[in-house]
Amino acid sequence: MSVHPTIAAVTERIAARSRDTRARYLERIRTAAQDGPKRATLSCGNLAHGFAACGVTDKDRLAGDVVPNLGIITAYNDMLSAHQPYERFPEVIRAAAREVGAVAQVAGGVPAMCDGVTQGQTGMELSLFSRDVIAMSAAVGLSHQMFDAAVFLGICDKIVPGLMIAALSFGHLPAVFVPAGPMPSGLPNDEKAKTRQLYAEGKIGRAELLEAESKSYHSPGTCTFYGTANSNQMLMEIMGLHLPGASFVNPNTPLRDALTREAVQRALALTALGNAYQPVGEMIDERAIVNGVVGLHATGGSTNHTMHLVAIARTAGIRLTWDDISELSDVVPLIARIYPNGLADVNHFQAAGGMGTLIANLLSDKLLHEDVRTVNGTGLSGYTVEARLSDDGTVTRVSAPESSADPKVLTTVTAPFQPNGGLKVLDGDLGRAVIKISAVAPERRVIEAPARVFATQEALQNAFKAGELSEDFIAVLPFQGPRACGMPELHKLTPTLGVLQDRGLKVALVTDGRMSGASGKVPAAIHVTPEAVDGGPIARVRDGDIVRVDAEAGRLEVIGDKAAFAARPAATADLSHHQTGVGRDLFTAFRAMAGPADEGAHVFGG
Repeated sequence: MSVHPTIAAVTERIAARSRDTRARYLERIRTAAQDGPKRATLSCGNLAHGFAACGVTDKDRLAGDVVPNLGIITAYNDMLSAHQPYERFPEVIRAAAREVGAVAQVAGGVPAMCDGVTQGQTGMELSLFSRDVIAMSAAVGLSHQMFDAAVFLGICDKIVPGLMIAALSFGHLPAVFVPAGPMPSGLPNDEKAKTRQLYAEGKIGRAELLEAESKSYHSPGTCTFYGTANSNQMLMEIMGLHLPGASFVNPNTPLRDALTREAVQRALALTALGNAYQPVGEMIDERAIVNGVVGLHATGGSTNHTMHLVAIARTAGIRLTWDDISELSDVVPLIARIYPNGLADVNHFQAAGGMGTLIANLLSDKLLHEDVRTVNGTGLSGYTVEARLSDDGTVTRVSAPESSADPKVLTTVTAPFQPNGGLKVLDGDLGRAVIKISAVAPERRVIEAPARVFATQEALQNAFKAGELSEDFIAVLPFQGPRACGMPELHKLTPTLGVLQDRGLKVALVTDGRMSGASGKVPAAIHVTPEAVDGGPIARVRDGDIVRVDAEAGRLEVIGDKAAFAARPAATADLSHHQTGVGRDLFTAFRAMAGPADEGAHVFGG
């Protein structure tokens, strides 16, 4: 099946750029796969330890005949509403494995930070690095080499990218990602945002704010706005790592449990012990990565994935760049509007047709590679469906609606919400940056104003409370990058900047830090690289410099005497207060080793 010429050209360019690194990666995982299940190479003592805690039946299966053993990597904890349903998944998975004569064991647990809890707090400085800790933690679990395939239980921000990096590190194993689903709809996201702005203005108190927040985040399941967590779920399905229609089914429902059981059976069918062996490292190629980027643009997904997808691809020997992401943005229309890109939440998106209708629309305009491998055993056309529960409690599928049930939430490529993608790359004498424009009004996409440089989010908020922000300005926050302090999200600024924008001011944000994947209407040039701590140009910006953020032309620059600006010495900052407390002292090596944002901001090198 042919694809759009630009999709084809970008994919071919990635493949050519990655030829050597991809070949080395494939050679490595093929060598790892040659000897079959590694349990056969373990000593009797090793193997006895491996199944010591199993029941009699599972022990007999692992000790005797060669049966598939499924490793479970779980990110369960009670801090994340999205991950709380995973508490009971291991037993569901074990039972499903036993039904087909196999074994399943929890190989390991990984940490999982709730960015909602740490937003604006010191712990947020560990958030990005937790992705790489998760990858390493999952690798420790799988290093027991007891497993023929793995299922990964993760949903939220850094968890899925970390699990993906681990899965691809063990790329000789089949891998299936198992979602838990979004919580039912609560207080509408736009009402929550309005309440936050009222609180920022001092018009309501903490009690009213907490009431609104609690009505929005109210039960087990993923938060319903379209931030990084739900962008993760979209990516896993459009890249073929979820089963069709699995991403946005609510937790603790019969259909959700049936999908989990089906995922187990599918993972077991993909092992080298059967006839459908499909290692994840072979499955995820440049076509799958491009499909992920297309999905991100078409849905106005999280800016965090401009780093995560780069890091994921690199693990598989694939060299994805911001230029690739930018070029794809020019030809992929925005066809979904989910808060903060619109008023609907992910449950409304699911009801409008969900992933099945989205994928069908993109395939119809040749914007996706159909001829990819998936855990479903089909090409991507096998994902143009809806999952339903049959009378016998198993999953059945029907064709997804050709047209959306709500065109205000999910439209078509022929009548898009905007003609290009939700993410843009900016270049200029301030470096490179990313901006999310899917929720930014067209008249706000070009901002030229004097800079106000702030050292912290709190400094900006204090200036707001003191009435000092009464004219147009661009807030510049340097020294927020990965090597400076772990690249925290600066989502705490969103209500304040939103209030100022609503008052009629022209405002924007420029930072080498991150914003939440839920960030919306205020233009924000983020992930600026080189970062300030490395002497990047953002460290030369001073109060009063005229800065231009131009999302239409893709420019980020200082207006005025370019030579004088380039010759200006970069500012420095005392970052010692970011180096201890709340575990930050344990991440000293991470800050020292972190790569730049446009290379994934990871600590693994290569």
